[in-house]
Amino acid sequence: MANATLTPRRSQLTKGKLPNWAMWAVLAGALILGAAVAALVGFSIISWAIFSAVFFIIAGTAVTGVAEGGRKARNRLALFLIYGAFIVALLPLLSVIWTVLERGVPGLSYNFLFTSMNGVTGAIDNESVAEGTPVLGGAYHAIVGTLQITLWATLISVPIGLLAAVYLVEYSTGGSLARAITFFVDVMTGIPSIVAGLFAAALFGQLFGPGTRTGFVAAVALSVLMIPVVVRSTEEMLKIVPNELREAAYALGVRKWRTITKVVVPTAISGIASGVTLAIARVIGETAPILVTAGFASSINWNVFGDWMSTLPTFIYYQILTPTSPTATDPSTQRAWAAALVLIIMVMLLNLVARLIARLFAPKTSR
Repeated sequence: MANATLTPRRSQLTKGKLPNWAMWAVLAGALILGAAVAALVGFSIISWAIFSAVFFIIAGTAVTGVAEGGRKARNRLALFLIYGAFIVALLPLLSVIWTVLERGVPGLSYNFLFTSMNGVTGAIDNESVAEGTPVLGGAYHAIVGTLQITLWATLISVPIGLLAAVYLVEYSTGGSLARAITFFVDVMTGIPSIVAGLFAAALFGQLFGPGTRTGFVAAVALSVLMIPVVVRSTEEMLKIVPNELREAAYALGVRKWRTITKVVVPTAISGIASGVTLAIARVIGETAPILVTAGFASSINWNVFGDWMSTLPTFIYYQILTPTSPTATDPSTQRAWAAALVLIIMVMLLNLVARLIARLFAPKTSR
């Protein structure tokens, strides 16, 4: 008797629902139909993917509407469009990564990573192309320059950005100074990078004479771009620190500066570290400011305060724009793609470091 009463109820609950394999069957049919239509207009992976996606969305929505009703069909259509938008947004990133890997990996070698372009001429590249020997010359000087300039830009930007954010959140009462700082930070966020380079070049030109180009001048230019990012990220992290923590410290008689250094900043340190690391990743690939502030060099320069200095972005720029050999451009192109791959790896490592720092310094919570 109990079984007889439960059976209709169970079938009622499962009535009007598509089985789990239904969408997979629709996808398989869409792939087959998309391949057939793509073959009629000239088959390619892109046309096959587009036709298959259109057929899948139409067929999936129609099947859902017939089996589960219009409400579920509209919901599934929206779900398909969201997934489709995500895939479309992801495709350029995957395309860039694949292209750089395909063209950059053949150029990566010990010679490329640990030698400079000092002494490499067009004749050497012509000989390399004619005889099929490995390409000589590398980006060691550019890697060293990138690391040095970025390090000095970080040393300049982080203290200024951190202190400005602390003032805005902890000390400011919304006065004219706070409004001015916020306004100029917003303006600096949107200025073109070439303007930052021209500012640094003009500043040091007035101080030390026209044409002053060093790695430190480039670091100052990059710091102009980094400071607003650090200020904004640090400000947002400090704002989400609960006021109860501050009030508890004040109730114990702790001074405000000590509350900030021992309570507020340690609580937000994971987010602050992530913001700083992302700011570094944002400026490490800048080209225009480096061209007008540090110039370009073909040999290693360890002195960031003297002489011209090369970075990976400017190395790529000059290898593409002015190949070492005008008649045999393949070696220069190979160096440029290899340098682009090294730059992307550095940016990806910085993002991974940001995530690790955020996880390492995240406040420990208990149940």
